Order: sequence, then C-alpha cells, then structure tokens
Amino acid sequence: MKILLLLLTLIVRSSQLTLNECGTEARRPEVNDIAVRCGTSSIDLAIEICPVIYTGYNDTLLILNHMLDPACRATLDESVTPPVARFNFPLNVTNACGSIFRTTSAAGTGIFSDFSNIQTVNISGIVRSIDPTTGTITYNAELKYYYSCAYPLEYLINNTQIDVSASSIAVKDNNGSFISTLSIELFSDTNYTKPMVIPQLGIELRTSVYVEVKATNLTGQYHVLLDRCYASISSLPSNSSFFNLFVPCSKDQFTSMIENGDSQSARFHFPAFRFIEQQNETVSTYYLHCITRLCERSTCSTFKQCSNRRKRSTLDTSTAGITKTYTITSPEIITKAESTESKEKPLVAKEEDDSAVGLGVAVGVLAFACLIALSIAAMFYKRLRN
Repeated sequence: MKILLLLLTLIVRSSQLTLNECGTEARRPEVNDIAVRCGTSSIDLAIEICPVIYTGYNDTLLILNHMLDPACRATLDESVTPPVARFNFPLNVTNACGSIFRTTSAAGTGIFSDFSNIQTVNISGIVRSIDPTTGTITYNAELKYYYSCAYPLEYLINNTQIDVSASSIAVKDNNGSFISTLSIELFSDTNYTKPMVIPQLGIELRTSVYVEVKATNLTGQYHVLLDRCYASISSLPSNSSFFNLFVPCSKDQFTSMIENGDSQSARFHFPAFRFIEQQNETVSTYYLHCITRLCERSTCSTFKQCSNRRKRSTLDTSTAGITKTYTITSPEIITKAESTESKEKPLVAKEEDDSAVGLGVAVGVLAFACLIALSIAAMFYKRLRN
C-alpha cells in the first residue's frame, strides 16, 4: 500500500512535458541516452527524458540505486535540447545515493613505475524505472541506465614557472580526477602561515623552505600521502638533473617530514640548495615535483610500509608519462649562487652530530685506558730496577 501511495505521489509530481512536446526526440531508448560527468566532489548524470516518456515513464519514475531520498531524485531540465533528467550526488561513501565504491590496485607505469601499488577507486550504480502499472502484467519495458566513474589515486604535482605564490589548475571534470582539489604551496615559517616570497635575486642558501601539499573540497574518506618529492632544473623532469628530497623508505638527511598520510595535507621542509651545474649563473633555479597519493584513511598506513613499495635506482622522466591532468602550478625556487653572509654556520645533519659525540666519547675512553697502561708499565719498571 505504501508503494502504491508513493507511485501516485510521484505521478502527481510528474513534469508537464508530454510526448507531443518531445517532437522528433520521441523515440525508443538507446544506450547513449545517459551522459556521466565524473566531478572532483560529485557525480552528475543526465538522461534524455523523451525516450523515457516514449516508453511510458517520466522523470519522477526514474530511481537511483533504489534510493527514494528526495536528495537522490531526478530534476527535469528543459533548458537544454533535448531535455534531460538530472541526478547529482556527492563523492562520499555515506551519502552517495547508494553508489558502490570499489578500490583496485595495479603496478605503476611511466612516471609511477617506482610504485608497485597504484590504487584506483571505481564508483558505480544504476538508474532504474519504476513501473506505475498496478495490475498483473505491464506493456512498459524496464529501463536501466548504468554509470561508472574511475578515479586514479596517484598524481604528479609539479612546479611551473610563474610569479605568484601558489595556484591550482582545475581540469575537466569528465576526466574523473581529483587533481583539481590538490595544491602545493611554499611557506617561510614553521606554522605554514607566511607564504614564501622569492625575490628576483633568489633566496639565501640554507634558507628553510616549508612545503605543503593540501587537498580542498575533497571527500573526507581520503588523506594526502606524498610518495616521492624531488627537485629538478626543468619544470618538467625530462632528462634533466634531479635531486631526491625523499623517496619510498628513504629521504635526504636534511629533509624533515612533518606530516604525511595523516590528514588532507602533507608537510615537510628542507634547506635551500643549488645545483652545481648552474654554478656559472648568478642564481640557481629549480622546481619541486611531488608524486601524491590519495589513500583511504583505513589503508594509508599500509603504503608507508617499505614491503609494499618497489625501489628503483633510475627515474622514468619521459614527458609522455606526464599530462596536464596531473600537473598543478606553484612558484619556481631561486637561490643565490653565492651566500652574502660571511659568518654562516655549517649545515650539519642531526645524525652526524650524534656520530661526533660518540667519537669524542670513544677517544676519551681510549686515552684513559692508555694512561692506566702507562702507569702500570712504570710500576713494573721500578720493581725490575730494584
């Protein structure tokens, strides 16, 4: 009885679009009657409504994944030709109108060939028709519209030569990519509140550069995990010199990781350096490149384990592995070729400090042992003379 009342309510709410108004658009349904837009924060479905009316239904009789929630219902859009029934729902496991989330893994290729576990999340579902017929039989064909969106969870974030502090590029949503939610910014303070301003003559060598890769407008089920960050003298790392700030299971001794894989932002910092091959230039210019993974909160910890990663001694830097989909922009890093400060303290890694202390203790113990040995030898010498 409740279902019958619901159907009657749906019919009352039906649009006023009739079969005659459809004109030449009135026809049997076809497989390409549905258009899917895979957005960065939501998925949009558009189903041509005239074939639906031709079959005996209307926009209110199209149900998404058996969900009767008003937020999951279709809305008629007659402003376009042909008119369509639109569905829109967020990319959130708990509120995606019954869509199925399935995560798959495969070995990385191209620029991601260093990684043996690249994840893709597939979001799928179906729009079905509800037959208003109350009798035993019906002459209306059942309509089914399937949709699917695949989102890669690994991205290359790299710098390009611009003069602003930071910016992001939004890509076409139908690519099915979260990349437009990611940005990379450089800061000059430990609190990550003061954007780094790089003068034309560059920053001083050994200046601390604070880096943040952040996701915005992204469903809360994903965290940001940096798999690899490196610097190169080219805005695109194609056959140019590069320096690894950190790679899977290893990092440069002067790179400090603050946060990684624990929230929707990842942070680290390193002292500014220069490339030796630019020694004849007044400044050294290079760019940061970060391979970034969006991992599900429950699985982020597994990607931090070295057993799940594949080390390589070479880097595939072919431009073919990098597309606009995977690139966002942030400022170039310019350092002075020579420091103007004469009283600059030497840069020493913490591990080396500990080694120096240990060496000093060892030398002290050895000297004390030699002193005791000399004292004993002197005593024996005196006894032999007596």
